[in-house]
Amino acid sequence: MSRLPSPTDEFDDFVCVSEGERVRGVSAGPPGRATAVLLHGAGNGGKERLLPLLAEFAAHGAHALAFDYSGHGESSGALADSSLRRRFAQAAAVIDAHAPADDPLVLVGFSMSGHTVADLVRHYGRRVAAVGLCAPAVYAQEAWEEPFGDGGGRFSTIIRTPGSWRNSPAPAALSAFGGRAVLAVPGTDAVIPPEVTEAVQDALSARAQYTRLDLPGAGHRLGLWFRDHPEDRRALVSALLEGLEEQGWAATRGWVAGQLPRDRKVVGSRRLSGGWSAQMRELTLDDGDELVLRTFVRPFFRRHAPGLLTREAAVLGLLAGQEDVPAPALVAVDAAAEHCDHPSLLMTRVPGTVRVDDGDGELLDRRLDLLAAQLVRIHAVEPAERPRPYQAWTSPERVRTPGGALWERAVDVIRREPPAYSGRFLHRDYHPGNVLFTGTGDGLGVGGVVDWVETSWGPADLDVAHCSTALALLHGPRHGLAFRDRYERHGGHGLADGPDHLYWRLLDALASSPDAAKLAGPWRELGRTDLTPGVLGERLTAYVGGLMERYG
Repeated sequence: MSRLPSPTDEFDDFVCVSEGERVRGVSAGPPGRATAVLLHGAGNGGKERLLPLLAEFAAHGAHALAFDYSGHGESSGALADSSLRRRFAQAAAVIDAHAPADDPLVLVGFSMSGHTVADLVRHYGRRVAAVGLCAPAVYAQEAWEEPFGDGGGRFSTIIRTPGSWRNSPAPAALSAFGGRAVLAVPGTDAVIPPEVTEAVQDALSARAQYTRLDLPGAGHRLGLWFRDHPEDRRALVSALLEGLEEQGWAATRGWVAGQLPRDRKVVGSRRLSGGWSAQMRELTLDDGDELVLRTFVRPFFRRHAPGLLTREAAVLGLLAGQEDVPAPALVAVDAAAEHCDHPSLLMTRVPGTVRVDDGDGELLDRRLDLLAAQLVRIHAVEPAERPRPYQAWTSPERVRTPGGALWERAVDVIRREPPAYSGRFLHRDYHPGNVLFTGTGDGLGVGGVVDWVETSWGPADLDVAHCSTALALLHGPRHGLAFRDRYERHGGHGLADGPDHLYWRLLDALASSPDAAKLAGPWRELGRTDLTPGVLGERLTAYVGGLMERYG
């Protein structure tokens, strides 16, 4: 059997036994820097097409392993008898036998092995330093034990059921991963649905130092693509190994250190829960002071980061002189990632915590009153220079709804020119997830308002509408419908009446359809596991119906 030469002049063969099957593989490169484990896909996949990638890792100073799952290539067994569980067991057996225990792991999975990488991340925990997912698949929990069979069995039935992947445990495992992560995405993929790729990207963006590698000319079989395209092969390996010795985020850590007083240093870091557009980390200094680092990792937000973070930096500077608006103070910003691994903004830590629980009725009412009163104070800000005009987050042409007469009437309401308004300073993303509360009972108060990247100039109705939608989803439609009344009791600023106010309320509510479950992801992370897609859909429908009845 002929093989491509490795930079180490040869590959070393190995055999590993797992559950009675002889799993054959090859290794290359010296131990010490990391061990890369290359996992081929299903069908006629095998280690042979991954040998150039194996050699590339060795050329970058890493130890690398590639093997054939049972039923593939040179390994024993029948493909029909294999399963996701057995693939995981075989990969773990190879790692335990042939990856030096002191080596960090770099796991690279193609197609079906994307799910196996998630299994291995859960199994090996912090030993995994980097993951590379190449056109990855994820599968329903109930598929894990099922034999692949001949295409007509239970495994095939499960994975061919539309949307069955949505209860996969893989995204949750990848969301918990905090190392380096590269997602290789082909320009045309006839196998993996786009929503699966998006779900994997969302998961990797939660904590990891994430990079997306787009391959416009490639199809689903990325093992063959990397075999035949050395520049892309090198780009993948470089992205996975860069900064590995510093445990990732080396550039960002260096930049942060440069913003601190000479005699100060960061001694602790923890991820803050509840964010969606950015990764948020609390940094503790050696004198006990705390800072917060906002990092844009998701491709969409990274692309727009120069505008978003530059605007937030300007707004934090403006609010530094506003006693009635407890916002963080700006420390430094690198909006275009000229110095950091990703676009970043460093700010002071405001006191308090995000509270999205229902609590008892009296306590929730107190919190909602504080929300309304704080929004009134935000709208009272008179900046020397106005922020940008507001941008609508949906339009009649872009709205997607569950369908039916109610939703058709709601869309018709926004099928008009926006009503005239008297402009105000808007937070524009004001909701309970961006307000930090301190104290309890009678001592409950607002400690800080965060996330000023969307700050705009527009009608006060828009901020009231956005918070109302969030309250309807979090706590039930009646709380969303009543928020205008709370706002006005605390001295609210000139909201529109009747159909004009309905326009602004529906413009926001319709922007949440049909993705309310996705928007509620950070709330579930904060403990609101009761906010299932079904609950959120029912609440949004009832809220829209209530708006139509009250203002229509």
